[in-house]
Amino acid sequence: MSRKSFLGHAWLWVPPVVCMLLIFFLSSESNPLPEVTTRVWDKLLHAIEYGTLALLFCRAFIGEGYGHLAAMGLAFVFTSAYAASDEWHQVFVPFRTSDVYDWLADSIGGGAGLAAFAAIDLVLHGRAHDRPTANRAPIESRDIQSLDR
Repeated sequence: MSRKSFLGHAWLWVPPVVCMLLIFFLSSESNPLPEVTTRVWDKLLHAIEYGTLALLFCRAFIGEGYGHLAAMGLAFVFTSAYAASDEWHQVFVPFRTSDVYDWLADSIGGGAGLAAFAAIDLVLHGRAHDRPTANRAPIESRDIQSLDR
């Protein structure tokens, strides 16, 4: 693997890994950010965290050459799976509990982030993307002529 290729992959995957590490760190605290959690509904915080993670996963998958729909599907699966593992991790943290409603908030937040991405992409590009542009063969004039026969 060339240096440029390694840096290209790092550029794609370091942001979601850093986000996952931040979530893990906050989940390891018995009472993370009490000045924030007393003022903001915790399910909203979960949705924001995991919406961000889903967007970063989607960005990485698109950068790897997946189509937008495939990247969004994979991002949702990875985000939801990480949310489940985070809830399991919290079982072992003193004064924390695992909660299926937190996992649902995480997954819904991931889905909402991806829905926002899809809506913005649709507005900017005017159409949905179903496969990578690298796999789209250009239409040759001979292909059009063969259709006329």
